[in-house]
Amino acid sequence: MERTLAQAATQLGLSRRQLIALLQEKGLLNERRLPAYPTRDREYLRVKDGQWYHEKHGMQYSQSTRIKQAGIRWLADHLGIGLPAIPADHRDVA
Repeated sequence: MERTLAQAATQLGLSRRQLIALLQEKGLLNERRLPAYPTRDREYLRVKDGQWYHEKHGMQYSQSTRIKQAGIRWLADHLGIGLPAIPADHRDVA
């Protein structure tokens, strides 16, 4: 499962702006808010390419950062944020 920056920020207990500022401060995002090192950090972050058609301006293209599941813990470690413990799953107890 991948998350947007806003979704990841919520999970980390931050606002989207705070998360972006911290990621840029640590050198993990560039000025376009994309991964600064996409090859090195590919297990945690990726660039999502989007496109749509606009009647007046033709094809429009966008890029955004997505955070992979493993990236949440990785970001918390890099940013010094404590994550709450994952609750135990007792559904399979007989």
